[in-house]
Amino acid sequence: KHRDPTALLHSRQPATPHHRPPHRCLVLRMLSAVARRALTGAIQVVRGCGFLSSPAMVPRSGHQTLAAAPLPAVQGSPGVRQAQVLDHKRMLQVEWDDGSCSLYPFAWLRDNCQCPLCTLQSAQARSLLLTDLDVHTGMDQVQLSDNSKVCITWPDHHRSEFEPEWLRKRCFSPEARQARQEKLFLNEREFWDSGLQIPMADYEEVLHDDKAALAWLMALRRVGIVYLKGASLEQGQVARLSQRIGFLRLTFYGHTWQVQDKPSANNVAYTSGRLSLHTDYPALHHPPGVQFLHCLQQSQQGGESEVVDGFHMAELLRREAPEAFGILSSLWVDFTDTGSDYCDFFVQSKNRIIDVDGEGRVTRINYNNATRDSTLDVPLDQVQPFYSSLKTFVEVMNRPENVFAYRMEPGDLVTFDNWRLLHGRKSYVSNSECLRHLEGAYLDWDEVMSRLRILRKQVYGDS
Repeated sequence: KHRDPTALLHSRQPATPHHRPPHRCLVLRMLSAVARRALTGAIQVVRGCGFLSSPAMVPRSGHQTLAAAPLPAVQGSPGVRQAQVLDHKRMLQVEWDDGSCSLYPFAWLRDNCQCPLCTLQSAQARSLLLTDLDVHTGMDQVQLSDNSKVCITWPDHHRSEFEPEWLRKRCFSPEARQARQEKLFLNEREFWDSGLQIPMADYEEVLHDDKAALAWLMALRRVGIVYLKGASLEQGQVARLSQRIGFLRLTFYGHTWQVQDKPSANNVAYTSGRLSLHTDYPALHHPPGVQFLHCLQQSQQGGESEVVDGFHMAELLRREAPEAFGILSSLWVDFTDTGSDYCDFFVQSKNRIIDVDGEGRVTRINYNNATRDSTLDVPLDQVQPFYSSLKTFVEVMNRPENVFAYRMEPGDLVTFDNWRLLHGRKSYVSNSECLRHLEGAYLDWDEVMSRLRILRKQVYGDS
C-alpha cells in the first residue's frame, strides 16, 4: 500500500485547504482520487533498497529514505455514452459511461481542434491563429465514431475529432480542474516544524536511477528540502546534479559559487558570522527557485545550518496576526545588491515579503535582511506598521519549535526550495587548517518541474 507523505512528517497543520464544490454536471471523484494517489505514491520509507537507512547518519533528528514505489493502476477513463449539442448554452454536453457528464464551450472546442491543420503535431502546438477563430461559432453536427471519438462538423465544414481521454482530462468542473492543476504543478505542500524528518537519498542513486530522481524531485516539491548523501569531495558536484534536471541558473555570482570566509567579502555569506534566516536573492525580481549546497569541508566548531518552512510560517502569521500578514503580502519592499563577482553588478528590485496568488495561497517568500534596502518606498504612515509586521513575522520564524537545525558533513549535499524555505547558519570558527567550504548553485522551478513531469512519464507512462 502507498503511504501518504504527510504521515512521514511531523506537520502541525495541513497545507492551505482547497474547497472543492460539487459541479452541477460532473463530480470526478475517480479522477481526483487517482491524481492524488499518483502524486503521493512515489515517496515511501524503505529499507534495504540501496538508499541510506542508518539513523546514525542522520544530521539532527531522524530521516526518511526515498524510493519510488509503483503507482496504483489507473483505471481507464469511461467511454462516451452520448454527446449532445446545447445550442442555448453554446456548449457540448458529453455523457460518460459512468453516468457523469461534462460541458465544453463551442469556442474552446474549435480553438483546440487537434487536426493537422490546427495543431502542429510534432510540437503539440496550436497552428490555428486567433484571428481565424470565430469565437461565436455554432456547431452543425456532432457524432460518435466507433471508437468513441467525438466528431464535430463546424459551420465552415471544418471537422474536428477528440479522443475521450483527452476531453475527460480537460473537463471544466471544479474538481477536474483542481485535479489537473495539482497533477501539473503539485501545489499542495506538506508543512513541517522543528520535528521535520528530512527526506534523504543517495547522491549517486539520484544521478543514475530515474525512480530515485523522481522521488527526489517529488519530495523537493512537497516537503521543500531533500538531503543527499555520498557526493565526492571535489568541486563540480552541484553542476553534475543540475545536469540531471537541465541547466543551472547563471547569476552575478556565477553558475556556481564558493561559500567560504573571504577577505573583503562581497556577500555576508562569505564571512564566518551568523546568518539570520533568509531567502536568497530577493534583490532580483525573479529570485532562483531551487538551491543546491554541497559541503566540501566543515568547520571544526560551529557552522550548523538552520531552516524554517516559510509557507508554514506565513500561514501561522495569517492566523495569529492577520493584519501583519496583510501588510507583508501587499507592501512592495526594496532590495539591493552591489559589488563585483562574475561581473560587476548593481541590482535593485521591489518584492513583497509574502507573495500570494489569486486564491490567497502563499507562493513565495522574499526576505533577506542583509540586502533589504535602506530605501523604503512606502507612505510615511505605513513605515511603523511595516516594521512591526516584519518583526512579528521574524519572531514567528525564530521560535525554537519552528526551526530545524542540522550539521552538514563533507560529502553531504542539500537541495531546497528557495521560494519557500528560509535558511540560516550559526557562526563558526574560521582558521586556515580547516576552512569551511560549501559550493552552491541555483536552478529555476520551471526547469525542475519540467524534469519532474518528464521523469514521471518515463517511469510510470504518465501523460
